[in-house]
Parts: sequence; structure tokens; C-alpha cells
Amino acid sequence: MNDNDSIGNPGRRAFFRKSLPLIPATALAASGGALAAPVPAPLPEVPGPAVDPSLANAAKYQPRFFTTEEYRFLQAAAARLIPKDELGPGALEAGVPEFIDRQMGTAYAAGGLWYMQGPFAPDAPREMGYQLKLSPREVYRLGIAAADRWCARKLGKAFAELGPQEQDQALAAMEKGIDGFEHLPSSTFFSMLWTNTREGFFSDPMHGGNKGMAGWKLINFPGARADFMDWIERDEKYPQPPVSIRGARG
Repeated sequence: MNDNDSIGNPGRRAFFRKSLPLIPATALAASGGALAAPVPAPLPEVPGPAVDPSLANAAKYQPRFFTTEEYRFLQAAAARLIPKDELGPGALEAGVPEFIDRQMGTAYAAGGLWYMQGPFAPDAPREMGYQLKLSPREVYRLGIAAADRWCARKLGKAFAELGPQEQDQALAAMEKGIDGFEHLPSSTFFSMLWTNTREGFFSDPMHGGNKGMAGWKLINFPGARADFMDWIERDEKYPQPPVSIRGARG
């Protein structure tokens, strides 16, 4: 991220609309291997504007891996990384924290998809790829604790208790690299958090994120439709709503 793509900048959502169609359809439809989420039960009818049941249920999810305090951090960070705005729901409303929590129950989170035998070279250039002995589960557990300690020391409160501007300040500092992260670089923690947030926002809803297909609607992605090849070369908006792997329509 650069100065024109700063934390909390709603303009990033316009960037998503332009850049995400370049990602292969299979990557967006299949996601990163998170556990499938049960289809939420319909909400009872109440007075007021219509609300997508999946979006309304996002805040009711109970985490399986993260503690209450860790999940509060995750919710607060997701809300700042992809904020809601006039274009639609953000990462929090779309269930990204749930996606990441479910992701922690996979082989990916345990490091089962990586070579984890060493030797490890934490100071190697970024081009060499991930060089730590920590699994994603450990990165989150250690990273969130270190982030909250840094925020309490520098800003007076844990991350989730800070105001939006202070949260943006903390995330930007972590991205650049800050002291106080004893077990891993803050930039490594931020990079994983930011990557998984984007994955959750654009994954198939069966994995817990992208509720209401909010991410797909934002970029006009058709989802798991059988065939839309005749629209690829057109400079027009795709007229049909997105479809999930399970057949739900956005």
C-alpha cells in the first residue's frame, strides 16, 4: 500500500472495482480453503427496510479459534482495512472476521501446506518468500497480542478501543514496521491480515465471508455462473446478479 491507498481510504474500494476482475474466476469462487459455513437461517420479518439475512447475521458469529479479545481486534481491523461506504458493505459487514476464524481450522492455518522444517531466514529479502517458523495460527495469536501491547503503550488503549483515526495510524505503522513485536515482524503480521481480509471479502460465501456477495457486487463479478464468456470482451456492465457455488443469487 502507498500514500494514495492509505488505511481507511474509501477510494480503495474504487481500486478494487478496477483491479479485482483481473483475478481468475476460480480464485474468487473457490477462495483460500476456509471451512464451509452453514447456510444462515432466515430472519423473522420486522418493520423497516429489507436486510440481507446473511449480512444481518454477520455480527452474531461466535469464533471457534480466536478468543473474545482477539476477535474484537479482528473485527476492528477488518472495519478499517475495507470500510463500508456509499458503494456498499465493508469487510466487517461482509463477514471477513468469520472467514478468517474459519480459515484457522484448515491445513493452511496449521502450516500444513508449507515447508516448515527450516532452515529459517527471517532477515532474507521479501522476494525469497515467507521465512518464519510460525504457522498462520501462531502469526495471528502472537501478532494480535503484540499489536494490542503496542497500541496500549503508544496510544493508551488496546486496538479495538481506539478511534478510527488512531486505528488507521496503528495499522499503517504495523505495515511499515514497528518495534515491540518480539516474535515476528509487524509487517509480516500486517501482510497476512491484509491478504486474508481481501480473500474473505471476495471468496465464495460458503466460506463465511463475502456475505450477501457484497464483494462480488462491488466489482460486478458474476460468481460461479456456468458461462459468461460472451460478456468478457464487452465494455458493458454484466446484467445478471452473481451466483455462489451453492446456487444462491446475489
